[in-house]
Amino acid sequence: MLVVALTASLTAGCTGGGDQRDDGRAPESTPAERTPSRTPSGAVLAVKIDNARQARPHTGLDAADIVYAEQVEGGLSRLMAVYATRLPEVVGPVRSARESDLELLRQFHRPTLAFSGAQRKLLPLIDEAPLRAEPPGRTRDAYFRGPGRPAPHNLYLRPARLLAAAPGRDALTGTGFRYGAAPDGGTPSDARTVRFPAASFTFTWSERRDGWLVAMDGTEARSTEGRRLAPATVVVQHVHMRTSDFHDSNGNFTPFIETVGSGRAEVLRDGRVYDAHWKRDIASDGTRFTTGDGRPVNFADGQVWVVFVKD
Repeated sequence: MLVVALTASLTAGCTGGGDQRDDGRAPESTPAERTPSRTPSGAVLAVKIDNARQARPHTGLDAADIVYAEQVEGGLSRLMAVYATRLPEVVGPVRSARESDLELLRQFHRPTLAFSGAQRKLLPLIDEAPLRAEPPGRTRDAYFRGPGRPAPHNLYLRPARLLAAAPGRDALTGTGFRYGAAPDGGTPSDARTVRFPAASFTFTWSERRDGWLVAMDGTEARSTEGRRLAPATVVVQHVHMRTSDFHDSNGNFTPFIETVGSGRAEVLRDGRVYDAHWKRDIASDGTRFTTGDGRPVNFADGQVWVVFVKD
């Protein structure tokens, strides 16, 4: 099993060299290495996760408090996992950052962003952003190459090399999310499918798991231990997308996902779907979800997935 192989790699140490960009080549330069963090961080750890078919099953994704699903070049998808209440031993595969991530992460106070690299012109913006950037090579032994998969789908992170301990639930207060009893109303729902141009997500309600079973591109989403991913709450957030100034090695431009603003959303919890309105006034604010009459839409306790779809 992959999880066994990854554990062996943890013992053996790093299995590969520097970061891999989306085209699979090594970066032109490597940041100066530093020793691991020795004190707990008061901010979340955000990890960019590969979501190509070759990258599945994922490792450590089920431990995230929030999973953001984003559209990238060619209509494909990528994930960003946010960790606050617990840190898994391994997370991955890790992939590259996008410009939209910088705006999305402003709601957290100086988060740590783990990513495999970025387009050359984007790197200065990452360095200037109010976050702690952690690409490969910056902190000793934070990353390693796992066996059984080709690059770039085999880069994994040891979160404990970046944070000495999970920061705790208080680190999530900037999101604007509210947890508690479900609002009145809602429509019973067995499943909801969200489609990107070249990717899809399906969430199917499971009474037994008290969560929404995830399928990606028509395939059940499982952890490397074989357990189905089943977030307690799923948010389908309709957003504006525009073309950014950055593109991949094939010339495909990255969509910029505008997470500041307002729009409509659907909140899935407890086997029901609730029509909602989202609003985020400035980047340093969290996102508020309300009903048509302005009442907060509470989320169920547990993992939250937010899927950004083009309005």
